Amino acid sequence: MEKLRPSGYREYMAAYKLEVPEKYNFAYDFLDPRASEDPARLAMIHVDDAGSRREYSYGHFRDESLKLASALAAKGVKKGDRVMLILYRRMEYWVCMLALSRIGALPIPSPSLLTPHDIEFRVNFAHVSCVICEDSLTARVEAAKPKCPSLRLLVDIPSDAGHPKAPAGWQDYESLKSSGAGEFPRTQDTPCGDDPMVIFFSSGTTGMPKMVLHTHTYPLGHITTGMYWHDLEPGDVHLTLSDTGWAKSVWGKFYGQWLAGGVVFVWDFRGKFEPRELLRILSEHKVSTFCAPPTVYRFLVRENLKEFDLSALRHCTTAGELLNDSVFAAWEKALGMPIFEGYGQTETTLQLATLPFMKPKASSIGRPMPGWDLVLLNDEDQPCPPGEEGEICIRLKDGATTKGMPGLFCGYLDEPERTAKVVYGGFYHTGDKAWVDEDGYFWFLGRTDDLIKSSGYRIGPFEVESALVSHAAVVEAAVTGVPDPVRGMAVKATVVIAAGYTPGDELTKELQNHVKSVTAPYKYPRIIEYVSELPKTISGKIKRAEIRARDQERMDV
Repeated sequence: MEKLRPSGYREYMAAYKLEVPEKYNFAYDFLDPRASEDPARLAMIHVDDAGSRREYSYGHFRDESLKLASALAAKGVKKGDRVMLILYRRMEYWVCMLALSRIGALPIPSPSLLTPHDIEFRVNFAHVSCVICEDSLTARVEAAKPKCPSLRLLVDIPSDAGHPKAPAGWQDYESLKSSGAGEFPRTQDTPCGDDPMVIFFSSGTTGMPKMVLHTHTYPLGHITTGMYWHDLEPGDVHLTLSDTGWAKSVWGKFYGQWLAGGVVFVWDFRGKFEPRELLRILSEHKVSTFCAPPTVYRFLVRENLKEFDLSALRHCTTAGELLNDSVFAAWEKALGMPIFEGYGQTETTLQLATLPFMKPKASSIGRPMPGWDLVLLNDEDQPCPPGEEGEICIRLKDGATTKGMPGLFCGYLDEPERTAKVVYGGFYHTGDKAWVDEDGYFWFLGRTDDLIKSSGYRIGPFEVESALVSHAAVVEAAVTGVPDPVRGMAVKATVVIAAGYTPGDELTKELQNHVKSVTAPYKYPRIIEYVSELPKTISGKIKRAEIRARDQERMDV
């Protein structure tokens, strides 16, 4: 697909057309032709935790995925099987995803932070028959295995070349792959189009994780992500900072970037995130476009960005949480470039964004992307006018199901009742609140459960959090509501403070006055709790529901 060069948003929306082949399979219809055209063409730059850099071509991924598909099929992995991948940011993750796409088995990318209890829950909930993981993680799978009767095949990938043979009961990845044939031809039974392709577990910010199912048209939904939001040109080196256990990884490290002709840059760091090390990586490896959650940018702007040669970096994006105005301004002042925000969910591809040919508005998540008919609906399921808050909803093409919309999930696998709670009335209901301004830009307010109703006002947590983190004392903040006999709900902030500051009444008053000075005074937090860290999902999202539950428990004592 040739990249459009529009002068503005309206021209882009009018010109963008996505032709969806009837029988699309990314491995066969994109990777194989690209590798045949130029097998040596660079597809990935991989830097491991020790700093070793390796480069991989499209030919490499074609050949390796064909051999692995053949080998796994010979071991009984078949169409429809569910396969858990726990692989950090290893190159083999991409090979496994492509091989399973050829077979028609359903990969379940899983975070490296899963505990044995998490693994047990997910394996049994998803009826997983095969696990492929790095040897540093096999002990956790072994601990869960006795309570996982569906497991039939376990594959171990060594973390270093000198690793001994696989543990008892496990297949060695390299030996297994070497046993495969060099071809795995497409047949009439090869999955494609609306056939299931991948399962992602949701992050579970408001309850137990759900299994989000996408079809083989899903990669095409990411063309807008890589080609336009990330603004990739052929040969550009793109880094999205994400673990391979989440949908964000395929948003920024896979389909859209390759479809746009970009080179995927993978930094497989382990251990604690260090802002200065990330800046060194960006500088040393000449990364040209970059995407990270707002929390990462908050840490980066606290560093002296002028110390690093970031001259190759030309375009930056963010998603996952709301970007604070102060961080946006600091980044633009230091590097002369804005940060372009985007919005989507595990259930979708990119729904809203600010693109390079659009004027970015700090803290706005942008305007609707092609392919989505987005509507804000109020509590009576009626469209909202500009300025009025409502739930972000996607109008369904056929009015009843999610079929025929590349990038929109099929539903929550094996849980039709949970699907019915969000797919009804001709819309997919995201559960996220926003308002739209006169220019058509959307402004995110939070999950429907996160909004605070206080003294007749409806207060979104992100605006208050943004005000708090613009103060030098605050590293992170989570804003929730607590029951109040007079106001109904009172605004409470749970904050992590920077080194050199002391929690207490004096700092609390200072932070409250600061919030009053930068946003509407009625939104200031009447309660501030100081903590060493915020409760988060293993994908890094703040668990406000857990804070609310903890506060309620205290009140019930």
